Amino acid sequence: MTRKRWPMAALAALLAAFVAAVWLWQSPGRKLTTPEIDRYLALVAKVPFPPDAQPQFLQRLRTWAEADDGQPVYMLNLMRYYPAVRAMPGAPAFTGTPEESNRIYEDRATPLALKAGAIPLFAGPVRNENVMGFAPPVDQWSRVLVMRYPSRRAFFDLVTDPEYAPIAPYKLAALDVNLVPMAAELTIPDLRIVAAALALAVFLAAGWWRAARRSDSITPSAATRS
Repeated sequence: MTRKRWPMAALAALLAAFVAAVWLWQSPGRKLTTPEIDRYLALVAKVPFPPDAQPQFLQRLRTWAEADDGQPVYMLNLMRYYPAVRAMPGAPAFTGTPEESNRIYEDRATPLALKAGAIPLFAGPVRNENVMGFAPPVDQWSRVLVMRYPSRRAFFDLVTDPEYAPIAPYKLAALDVNLVPMAAELTIPDLRIVAAALALAVFLAAGWWRAARRSDSITPSAATRS
């Protein structure tokens, strides 16, 4: 291999390693087994959670885990702030607002989520009340968050991480949460990013084509001189 070619070969190897790492990070893997579900739920039961809601939460998690299809899942978080941070077993003493408490949770939970393979796709405050649907239970949301998990296993890996339990109360004591798993029938990436990526690909392809033509035109003349 000539000196001129080894940098490109090294770059190709580096990019291949990067793609492989992302591929493994986002691969769904195998479906959950019953022993794994039992182990996960035993760990989830140790996460500080409002006692009156925990039994139903654990049962619904079990039903959801047992229906694992091995596919990625999108988790819709519909959140409504409480008027003040609530006291709950296992929650740290906190004198800030519910918004501040949830911000602590999201700042600390995001690195754990990324480690598990989860990616936040959308997050933001609700600016106004519903414009359709006026029943109080489906109105007056405060914040919406959509997370993508490569699998249901990744969700359980997050909530059973030893570093997760200490931060969970910052969210659970600050707001009412509706956690809704979804399958993606249609996802549309940001068209600005798609356009930029397409333009970059065309530019690089054009540069490669021009370099290849220049190389072909130089080679015969070099051969003639020799």
